Amino acid sequence: MDILSHLSLSMFALSSLGVLIGIVFGAIPGMTATLAVAVCLPLTYSLGLTDGLALLLGLYVGGISGGLVPAILLKIPGTPSSITTTFDGYPLAQQGQPEKALKIAVASSLFGGLFSAVILYFFAPFLADFAIKFSNVEKFLLIFLALTVISSLSKNLLMGIFSGLFGVLLSLVGAYDISVGGNGEYRLMPDMLEEQLSFGFSLLPVLIGLFGLATIITACCAKKANDVQADQIKLDKKEKFKWSVFKGQLPNMLRSGSIGTFVGMLPGIGGSAASVLAYTQQKNITKNPEQMGKGAPEGIITSESANNGLTGGALIPLLSLGIPGDSTTAVLIGAFTLQGIQVGPLFINENFETWNFMVTSLVLANLVMFLVMFFAIRYVARVVMIPKYILYPIIVMMCVIGAFAINYGIMFDVWTLVLFGIFGVVAPKLGLEVVPFIIGFILGKSAEVYFVKSIEAYGDLSIFFTKSPIAGVLWVIILASIVFSVRSAIKSKPKVQAV
Repeated sequence: MDILSHLSLSMFALSSLGVLIGIVFGAIPGMTATLAVAVCLPLTYSLGLTDGLALLLGLYVGGISGGLVPAILLKIPGTPSSITTTFDGYPLAQQGQPEKALKIAVASSLFGGLFSAVILYFFAPFLADFAIKFSNVEKFLLIFLALTVISSLSKNLLMGIFSGLFGVLLSLVGAYDISVGGNGEYRLMPDMLEEQLSFGFSLLPVLIGLFGLATIITACCAKKANDVQADQIKLDKKEKFKWSVFKGQLPNMLRSGSIGTFVGMLPGIGGSAASVLAYTQQKNITKNPEQMGKGAPEGIITSESANNGLTGGALIPLLSLGIPGDSTTAVLIGAFTLQGIQVGPLFINENFETWNFMVTSLVLANLVMFLVMFFAIRYVARVVMIPKYILYPIIVMMCVIGAFAINYGIMFDVWTLVLFGIFGVVAPKLGLEVVPFIIGFILGKSAEVYFVKSIEAYGDLSIFFTKSPIAGVLWVIILASIVFSVRSAIKSKPKVQAV
């Protein structure tokens, strides 16, 4: 098979390194897979595209999987997608079976990751072939749909919409590109910064600032920033792990993996929604719902199968449509940007070798993750005790060096890193949503190009409503998304009781 021809020693080494670093980031409360990918992103420039992707996908898989360790041992989700792992993982650990709980979670993570990789391999090319038929009109409507989806799934509908549009607005800072119908004039910036912002804010410093520097600043400012002590980690095992715990759980794993993969395909939703949805579904179906939340193995299986199913699912819209499925895949766009490659409908056909390499790397990363975490889980669990006063300065240093080196030593990129790092800290306090913002920022320029070219080709706005049956279907989905978001916002409002 073509997919196996890409296996090499360097690929295995970089993928393994990525998994190990990702596990460290995922296992330490407050760190995330997105942070791991953002911090290591500048390294991919010197590695090249394929080797860089092996490292980043290893970070992605390791970061998502590592979150199960503090979720089970400390009742602290290492990543947002590990929230439901705490429901049954921590009670089972408290019952004297922490190693059993950890190994159930690791095995379930492997299944979810491999399941999503299979779906990615077969579904993404089909979706890309279909998307090739899109004209500029359909491409603009697709981006519009992505923005409505991320806004509708925000905590606050209006703030989600505002955050996405604010991201679009900042993406347009700089000279109005003549190649897309512009006149070359500077826009949305002060005169004193015309030289620095002539090409707008550089994507990579923005990503590293929002998901790297902001995370560290927030963690340092948090009240609960104390390091984990050795006496908080209890690994005394009273019952050995047995594979028989998975007997009869295949339907649960398939259902949860499918939910995780499907949710991953929807832009901006994230792993926490996937795991919560899968957990709720399993609790409604199981024969013993009263056991869920009290240390039931099936609850751990459900959560980890779903949140690792997210990895392959989130890559589907990224590689086939050019739309990131979550914050981590949004950062992955930076890796392609560094190599001068644009993801989208033409990516798979024009970069078939790279496509096969990515799928192979994803599968390999999941296998390495399983081997490391399953057979060395007692040592991996100690990762949560790494002192933060050692870890945080190293991460900040890597962020600054990475931002400075990305464009061959432009100091303004460091200031961009600082600016968006501060924005990433302040934004949640103001009610702004970071994920809608960054997806809006990434898609903003493309939306402008497709919109302008559509108007130039057809003359007026009516073309967005009359172009093709595909445009009609997209409008139906867009309207459905808006209606769903409005209804959800109305239902979520607290009811005011009459006095």
